[in-house]
Amino acid sequence: MTKYLHTMIRVSSLEDTIAFFGVLGLKEIRRRDDEKGRYTNVFLAAPGQEDAAVELTYNWDPEVYTGGRNFGHLAYAVDNIYDTCKALIAHGVTINRPPRDGRMAFVRTPDNISIELLQAGQALPPAEPWISMPNTGSW
Repeated sequence: MTKYLHTMIRVSSLEDTIAFFGVLGLKEIRRRDDEKGRYTNVFLAAPGQEDAAVELTYNWDPEVYTGGRNFGHLAYAVDNIYDTCKALIAHGVTINRPPRDGRMAFVRTPDNISIELLQAGQALPPAEPWISMPNTGSW
């Protein structure tokens, strides 16, 4: 089973972007600051539609976004991240960021759109070949 989770966009101003989406009726449903990664995630959704959120990612260190870098990824929860990645590989898909942690992987569509796969529920125990698999390309 696959479940749509959110769409992520990078923003240069949380305040301006939250205000923009506020005009459309979206409200902040959660926020997370990551001191180590130096970014803030803010999730917005229309009331009653919290399962269809937009994730705003604000990087604390200024960055100019080019080539679509401000659009991050689509995210889906999957029942078994290892089985999903095996199936994708069988269909010729490159696993750009393997699920070494049993929780998260990234792949790209044929049009190079980044897709985040997240293990539904708790992370699976780390396992080979994923633990040893390096990142490939960008994700």
